[in-house]
Amino acid sequence: MSRHIKRVPAILTLAGLLLLLNGCSIVRLGYDNGSHLAWWWLDGYVDFDREQTPSAKQAIRDWFDWHRSTQLPVYVTWLSDVRNQIDGPLTEAQVCRWSEELQDILMPAFDRAAHLGAPVALSLGEAQWKYLEKRYVKSNDKLRRKYLQPDPDDRLAAAVKRTIRRIENLYGSIDGEQRMLIVSGIEASPFDPQAWLVERQRRQHVTLSALRRIVIESVSVENAVAELRQLIEHTHRSDDTSYRAYQQKLSEYTCGFMVRMHNSTTPMQRQHAYDKLKKWEQDLRVLIDDRQNIENRLQIVAE
Repeated sequence: MSRHIKRVPAILTLAGLLLLLNGCSIVRLGYDNGSHLAWWWLDGYVDFDREQTPSAKQAIRDWFDWHRSTQLPVYVTWLSDVRNQIDGPLTEAQVCRWSEELQDILMPAFDRAAHLGAPVALSLGEAQWKYLEKRYVKSNDKLRRKYLQPDPDDRLAAAVKRTIRRIENLYGSIDGEQRMLIVSGIEASPFDPQAWLVERQRRQHVTLSALRRIVIESVSVENAVAELRQLIEHTHRSDDTSYRAYQQKLSEYTCGFMVRMHNSTTPMQRQHAYDKLKKWEQDLRVLIDDRQNIENRLQIVAE
C-alpha cells in the first residue's frame, strides 16, 4: 500500500490549508488573535465553567506560543517547496507526495494539542458532555444544510460553487472550460456526504464516550493523552474498515482531480498561484519575525 493511500485524508487537509490561508492580512490578523479565536470556538462547544476557564485558556496560549516558534518555520519551507514546482504540469505522484508531507508536518500540532488538552479534558463533567452533545447536533444540522440539499441539482450547484471559490482563491478567475472540468469532476467524484455525516456522528459518539470514560475511570494524564491521540488518529484515518476503504478511494480521486485542474491552468493562472503562495509564505515569515522580536526585547529587559 502506498504512503499516500495509507494516510488518505491528507489531500483534504491540503485543500483546507489552502482555503485557510486566504490572504496576507487575514493570515496575520487571524493568527495574532488565534488564542482568542480558539478559546471562543472551544468554549462554544464545551461551555467551560469558572474553575476550568483559566487552565483552558493557558493551554491554548501555550499551544500558540509553541506553534509559532516551532511549526511556522516548517510550514514556510513546505510552501516554498510547493511554490517552486507549480510553474509547469503536475503529476499525481507530486500532489500525493505534497499531501503526505503536509500530513506529516501538521501531525505535531495535533499531538501537542492532545498533550496540552489532556488535563483540561480530565476536568470536564456531565454538564460539559451534554453541552458538547447538543453542539454536535447543531453542527450536524449545519452540515446537512450545506452538503445534503434534498434536490440533486441544488446539491451539485452548491458543490460547484464551493469548489470554484477555492480554485479561484489560488489560481484567480477560471474560464468556461475549467468550470466544466469542475462540474464533471464533481459529478464523477465518489464523495458521499451522507456517508461522511454517518461517520461523523459515529466519531462524535466515540469522542463523547472516551471523554466520559477517562474522567469516570480517573485515568492518568498520560493515559488521557493516549486516548486523545487515538481520537485524533481515527478522525484522520477511520478505524471503520469500510469507511477507510471509502476514504482511500476518495483520496485517489481527489488527488487526480487536483492534477487535472492544475494542468488546465494558463501561465497567468499559475503565476497567480505562485504569487499567492509566496504571499502566504511571506506572511508566515512576518509572524515568525514578530515572535523573535518579542523574545529579543524580553531578553534585553531581563538583562
